[in-house]
Amino acid sequence: MSDPAQTPLVSFVVPLYNTGASLTKLLDAFRSLPIEGGWELVLVNDASPDGTGEKVRGMIDSLPCRVVLVDMARNFGEHAAVLEGFRHTTGRFVINLDDDLQNPISEALKILAYMQTHDCDVVYTFYGEKKHHWFRNFGSWATNLCASLLLDKPKDLYLSSFRGHRSELIRRIINYTGPYPYIDGLILGATNRIERLQVEHAERAEGESGYTLRKLVRLWMNMFFNFSIMPLRLASILGFTMGFIGLIGLLCVLAEYFLFGVRSPGWASLMATVAIFSGAQLVMLGLIGEYVGRAYMTLSGKPQSLVRKVDVHVPPSVA
Repeated sequence: MSDPAQTPLVSFVVPLYNTGASLTKLLDAFRSLPIEGGWELVLVNDASPDGTGEKVRGMIDSLPCRVVLVDMARNFGEHAAVLEGFRHTTGRFVINLDDDLQNPISEALKILAYMQTHDCDVVYTFYGEKKHHWFRNFGSWATNLCASLLLDKPKDLYLSSFRGHRSELIRRIINYTGPYPYIDGLILGATNRIERLQVEHAERAEGESGYTLRKLVRLWMNMFFNFSIMPLRLASILGFTMGFIGLIGLLCVLAEYFLFGVRSPGWASLMATVAIFSGAQLVMLGLIGEYVGRAYMTLSGKPQSLVRKVDVHVPPSVA
């Protein structure tokens, strides 16, 4: 696919995990796309335990486009899977969408048309009405708030996983090999040519969302410790604040003693002060330890992802 004449206009990247009964509907949605310039589909099976990898392998032969099926060695999470899928794209534009069909393919075509007429590196989508569960909506709100504080994200930008990218941006961000990827952090650090586009959001076709509190916390930690030093700065501010409070307390005690002759036993206040300062020290040590631990895991070569197998299907009309 290195020949420019054979390079597709757009690559669609879809991570698969517990896709289940919606797999057939997902692939059927790609069967007759009216895209002049050609397109390809990159599917990433993130070690789905429900047999999605085996099912999709027997279904891609009937698709009218080049299909790349990336089979991960184990579950590495959505961001690692999508980043691995990006490495197998060849299109001039790359559109990332989920496997739950809440992002209709017609809206993906809207992203493609927008990028063809606007000078931008990435287009983030946002919804007039979201059809997610309230917990996922809360998680998205909290994640966007943290990104605004830690990554200098524009406040009006919604970090959706349904987005379009130029291949030049993709080539830049796939060079990241750290074991804790966060795609939005990579994008915000690689470009400021960012646009927004409102799209429709559909009800989930089948099954339940795999969005959990554990995954949300893991995402926040990747954002905190791999793409920002703000936690260290907050720890420094906390240390200075606690030191200042301690100094004020000491001055108050000395003033009471020398000016008023007050002798306070002070056991309760002493224990409270020790507890506060000890807690602050442990928080700061924990933050530093998290940074050191992640740096160690990176230097020791912890893999971002491992690929077991890559299957490529090219129909005769495309080959």
